[in-house]
Amino acid sequence: MTQIALPTIFGALSDPTRLAIVERLLSEGERSAGEIAQPFAMSKPAISKHLRVLEDAGLIERRVDRQWRVCRVRPEAIKVVDEWMERYRAFWEGSFDRLDKLLAEPDRETDHG
Repeated sequence: MTQIALPTIFGALSDPTRLAIVERLLSEGERSAGEIAQPFAMSKPAISKHLRVLEDAGLIERRVDRQWRVCRVRPEAIKVVDEWMERYRAFWEGSFDRLDKLLAEPDRETDHG
Protein backbone atom coordinates (compact mmCIF):
# COMPACT_ATOMS: atom_id res chain seq x y z
CA MET A 1 0.00 0.00 0.00
CA THR A 2 1.29 3.44 -0.91
CA GLN A 3 2.24 5.82 1.92
CA ILE A 4 0.11 8.98 1.86
CA ALA A 5 2.08 12.24 2.20
CA LEU A 6 0.50 15.67 1.86
CA PRO A 7 3.29 17.27 -0.22
CA THR A 8 3.08 14.41 -2.71
CA ILE A 9 -0.72 14.62 -2.85
CA PHE A 10 -0.72 18.37 -3.42
CA GLY A 11 2.05 18.02 -6.00
CA ALA A 12 0.01 15.45 -7.89
CA LEU A 13 -3.14 17.59 -7.74
CA SER A 14 -1.30 20.71 -8.92
CA ASP A 15 -1.62 19.47 -12.50
CA PRO A 16 -5.04 20.41 -14.00
CA THR A 17 -5.40 17.08 -15.81
CA ARG A 18 -4.72 15.03 -12.69
CA LEU A 19 -7.06 17.22 -10.65
CA ALA A 20 -9.79 16.70 -13.27
CA ILE A 21 -9.21 12.94 -13.18
CA VAL A 22 -9.60 12.84 -9.40
CA GLU A 23 -12.69 15.08 -9.51
CA ARG A 24 -14.25 12.81 -12.13
CA LEU A 25 -13.49 9.66 -10.13
CA LEU A 26 -14.96 11.27 -7.01
CA SER A 27 -18.17 12.26 -8.77
CA GLU A 28 -18.62 9.22 -11.03
CA GLY A 29 -16.91 6.41 -9.15
CA GLU A 30 -14.61 3.73 -10.53
CA ARG A 31 -13.59 4.04 -14.17
CA SER A 32 -11.33 2.14 -16.52
CA ALA A 33 -8.24 3.88 -17.84
CA GLY A 34 -9.94 4.09 -21.26
CA GLU A 35 -13.01 5.77 -19.78
CA ILE A 36 -10.81 8.19 -17.86
CA ALA A 37 -8.92 9.09 -21.05
CA GLN A 38 -12.03 9.85 -23.15
CA PRO A 39 -12.60 13.54 -22.33
CA PHE A 40 -8.91 14.44 -22.63
CA ALA A 41 -7.18 15.33 -25.88
CA MET A 42 -4.05 13.35 -25.13
CA SER A 43 -2.57 9.96 -25.85
CA LYS A 44 -3.23 6.88 -23.75
CA PRO A 45 0.44 6.77 -22.67
CA ALA A 46 0.12 10.38 -21.42
CA ILE A 47 -3.02 9.50 -19.42
CA SER A 48 -1.23 6.42 -18.12
CA LYS A 49 1.60 8.63 -16.81
CA HIS A 50 -0.93 10.88 -15.04
CA LEU A 51 -2.55 7.82 -13.47
CA ARG A 52 0.85 6.57 -12.32
CA VAL A 53 1.58 9.91 -10.61
CA LEU A 54 -1.81 9.78 -8.86
CA GLU A 55 -1.21 6.18 -7.83
CA ASP A 56 2.31 6.93 -6.57
CA ALA A 57 0.89 9.82 -4.51
CA GLY A 58 -1.60 7.44 -2.91
CA LEU A 59 -4.62 9.22 -4.37
CA ILE A 60 -5.90 6.39 -6.53
CA GLU A 61 -5.56 2.66 -6.74
CA ARG A 62 -5.87 0.43 -9.76
CA ARG A 63 -7.13 -3.11 -9.89
CA VAL A 64 -7.63 -5.61 -12.67
CA ASP A 65 -11.25 -6.45 -13.49
CA ARG A 66 -11.16 -9.07 -16.23
CA GLN A 67 -9.29 -7.34 -19.08
CA TRP A 68 -9.75 -3.81 -17.68
CA ARG A 69 -7.64 -1.83 -15.26
CA VAL A 70 -10.13 0.00 -13.07
CA CYS A 71 -9.17 3.10 -11.08
CA ARG A 72 -10.77 4.53 -7.97
CA VAL A 73 -9.95 7.25 -5.47
CA ARG A 74 -8.52 6.01 -2.18
CA PRO A 75 -10.77 7.37 0.60
CA GLU A 76 -7.78 7.37 2.98
CA ALA A 77 -6.06 10.00 0.83
CA ILE A 78 -9.12 12.26 0.83
CA LYS A 79 -9.35 11.84 4.61
CA VAL A 80 -5.71 12.91 5.05
CA VAL A 81 -6.36 16.08 3.01
CA ASP A 82 -9.62 16.79 4.85
CA GLU A 83 -7.95 16.43 8.26
CA TRP A 84 -5.19 18.82 7.20
CA MET A 85 -7.70 21.35 5.89
CA GLU A 86 -9.84 21.11 9.03
CA ARG A 87 -7.02 22.60 11.11
CA TYR A 88 -7.06 25.73 8.96
CA ARG A 89 -10.82 25.83 8.38
CA ALA A 90 -11.47 26.62 12.05
CA PHE A 91 -8.94 29.46 11.99
CA TRP A 92 -10.35 31.05 8.83
CA GLU A 93 -13.97 30.66 9.88
CA GLY A 94 -13.18 32.46 13.14
CA SER A 95 -11.35 35.20 11.26
CA PHE A 96 -14.22 35.68 8.83
CA ASP A 97 -16.75 35.73 11.69
CA ARG A 98 -14.78 38.53 13.38
CA LEU A 99 -14.57 40.43 10.08
CA ASP A 100 -18.33 40.06 9.55
CA LYS A 101 -19.00 41.51 13.01
CA LEU A 102 -16.64 44.40 12.37
CA LEU A 103 -18.23 45.17 9.01
CA ALA A 104 -21.73 44.97 10.50
CA GLU A 105 -20.99 47.68 13.08
CA PRO A 106 -22.52 51.05 12.23
CA ASP A 107 -20.07 53.53 10.80
CA ARG A 108 -18.48 55.61 13.51
CA GLU A 109 -17.39 59.13 12.96
CA THR A 110 -13.84 59.68 13.97
CA ASP A 111 -12.60 62.94 15.38
CA HIS A 112 -9.39 63.86 13.62
CA GLY A 113 -9.18 67.33 15.00
